[in-house]
Order: sequence, then C-alpha cells, then structure tokens
Amino acid sequence: MYQPSSRKEADMRLDSQVLDLETAVKDGILGGNCGVISTGFGLKKLDLKLMAEELESIDVPTVFICPISLEPMRDPVTLCTGQTYERSNIVKWLSLGHYTCPTTMQELWDDSVTPNKTLQQLIYSWFSQKYLAMKKRSEDVQGRVKEVLENLKKVKGQARVQALKELRQVVQAHGTALKTVVENGGIAFISSLLGPFTTHAVGSEVIGILVNLNLDLNSKSDLLQPAKISLIVDILNEGSIETKINCTRLIGMLMEGNDFASQNVASLSLLVGLLRLVKDKKHQSGVLSGLILLKTVCSNESVRNSFVNVGAVPQLVELMPGLNNECLELVLCILELLSSIPEGRLALKDCPNTIPNVVKLLMKASENCTQLALSILWSICKFAPEECASLAVDAGLAAKLLLVIQSGYDPVLKQRSAELLKLCSLNYTDNIFISKCKLTRTIE
Repeated sequence: MYQPSSRKEADMRLDSQVLDLETAVKDGILGGNCGVISTGFGLKKLDLKLMAEELESIDVPTVFICPISLEPMRDPVTLCTGQTYERSNIVKWLSLGHYTCPTTMQELWDDSVTPNKTLQQLIYSWFSQKYLAMKKRSEDVQGRVKEVLENLKKVKGQARVQALKELRQVVQAHGTALKTVVENGGIAFISSLLGPFTTHAVGSEVIGILVNLNLDLNSKSDLLQPAKISLIVDILNEGSIETKINCTRLIGMLMEGNDFASQNVASLSLLVGLLRLVKDKKHQSGVLSGLILLKTVCSNESVRNSFVNVGAVPQLVELMPGLNNECLELVLCILELLSSIPEGRLALKDCPNTIPNVVKLLMKASENCTQLALSILWSICKFAPEECASLAVDAGLAAKLLLVIQSGYDPVLKQRSAELLKLCSLNYTDNIFISKCKLTRTIE
C-alpha cells in the first residue's frame, strides 16, 4: 500500500494546528515554488477553491480558517488588532457599519486591512501538498488494484486468500479502487471465484469485496446461480460476524428490484442462518442486517409458510424486548406479514408471549409500531376471538386502545382501534369490560 511521503516536522506542526509562519518559511514548508506545482505536464497553477472542495473531509489547521465564515481563507487580510480574516468577509462586516474586530470586539482605531501574503502562501502550499499527495495515492491505488487483479489470475490456495484480502482492504479504504475494479472487468472475474468447490476462506473475502461494489443486472444474475447462492448461504451460517453481515448485505443487494429473487434465494438454511444472526444481540449491526433481509424475504408470500415452519414466530416474539425502535419496527413488520397466512396466525396465537409483548408496544414506540402492533392483534383476535380477546384485555389492551382513539394518530388507525375494542368487548358484560378499561394499568 502506498504511503505518501511527508515532511514529518511540518506535518506535526500543521496537524497540531500550531503554526509559526516565520519558522514555516525558514524550514521550507512553503517551498521555492509557492503557488506553482510541478506536474507531469510542466508547471501548473492549482485552484485553491477546487483543492479545498476535494479535500473537504480533511482537518484544516485552525489558523487557516476565517473566524467569520469558518471556511479556509484564500485572500487573508489582517486588521489593526492583529486578527486575520478572509478579505470578502471582513469587507462586508465593515460595510455594514461595524467598527469593531469580530473576534475580539475591540474598537478599530484603523479600518484599513493589510494583505497577509505569508499566510496566503502557507495556506496554498499546505493545500497543494495534501492535494497532490491525495492524487498520487489515488494513482497508486489504481495501479495496485490492477496488479492484484492480475495476480489473482495466477495464484491459488492461501496466496489467493491473501491477494483477495488485500483487494478487499483497498476497496473498503479507497473509493477510487471501486471504479478501477469495475473498469478492469473485476466484478465478473471476482464473481467467477465463487462456486461449488470454493473454500470458505476464499468465499468470505470475495463476498467482502462484492458488497462494496455497484453490481449491474448481469452481475446479479450470475451471482443468483444456485451453486453460488448455496455457497453464500453456507458461509452465512458458518462465518465470522463480519462475514455473516457481508453475506446478508450481498443477498439483499441481489434481491433488490428482482421479484423472483426471493424464490431463488430463500431456503430453510438461509432462514435458519438469519434467525441465528438476529438472535445475537451482542452485535447490533448483525441484528439490523438480518432483520432487513428477513423482511425482504418474507415479502414473498410463498416463503412465509417455510419461515413459520422453522419456528420463526416465537423466536421473533421473544426477541422484541430490548430492541431499539428501528429493529422493533422490522420485527413487527415481519410478524404482520406472517399473520397474513393461517399458519402464521396459528403460530402467533400459540406463542404465550405474543399478546403481552405486542400490547406493551401500543403507544410506546413510534406511530408506525403502534399501527403494526394493532394489525397483528387484530389478526390474532379475529382468528380466535374467544381465546385471544380475553387474554388481550387482561394484558391491558382495552385501556391502550382508548388511548389510541383519543390520540392525534391517523383516523384509519383510530377506526381500527375502535373495531378491535368492540371485538374484545363481546366476551364481557358492560360493567366488567368498563372496569378493565381503567387507564392506571396502562400508565404503569
């Protein structure tokens, strides 16, 4: 990997943002050709504004920043107070009738401004060095990517794993590497390394590279081949947490905009692997990635019955307590999809914690969570009213529904709450049902 050369002392001074301009000039930080940069095509003047825009993510020394605009200065000028500003900013300040220094608020005894040429040269030199180092690093990255791609065509075994690992690290660290891989036919070649005889070590590195690339339709179709999908799912079940997340993300990418991908991708092995991933609360990024893919897979109706059969409903219900709102909303969305089929409704009814866990979420998380929870409760209570409606009321549903009806929620949501409240009341006398609508339990 290329490491740009730098003047150690100068960088220490600049990075710590403590600058002595005289020392900087003396030490040669400005160089003999300040404002003029040597390129392969001769001497060329680089535009400071352009360099600042391309280096926007870099930390700029405080002394280069105008106190008014908080942007790097291109034409610094100094007031009689010794404070330096970008010329256009301080001229505007003075033109508005201010006769004070914006930083110190001292009254100005002289409103003239003095160009700070030394600082201007230092700013230009600093940006030029950073900009050219970035360009050189970019060129070196492109060259390294081409070299690794060529090397991959020749090596096998552990050498191939090491080459793929290096390529993955370069691709993750440098945006220019992505473009180079695409322009040199890297996607098709890297995808070709996945197959029935690919080791998990090679497959894990290949998947780690592919998730960082923009895959076109042809690449997606190639990766959706049964042998390749089977390998990705196997690696999802057996890899490290990072590899599991990469596999999940890659499968999600392959399913984007493909109505038939769910049927091609979904398998019991995939569903089981995703359930294991989302149950591992030690790795929140894995939980989120797994739930996102499960929601996508379950959007296909033909997959829902298989998901219910692997015991997904009770596992997801038990997962809900302690989840953040984003993950909680995904779990509820998946359960609502499963409640659309008889097998799903039966599994939700038979799980003892479904009703209490879902009732607790009403008016507690987001409005969307409340809507999804109501939909699930409606499906269950409608499916088995005599059994489930009473359990729901005992869990505090009636009081929660009254709160929803009196809230500022969507009218459709209020209407559904009223219908569910009416359904729940059928098993009680008026006096008993009213007693169960007390709000004290809900507030607790």
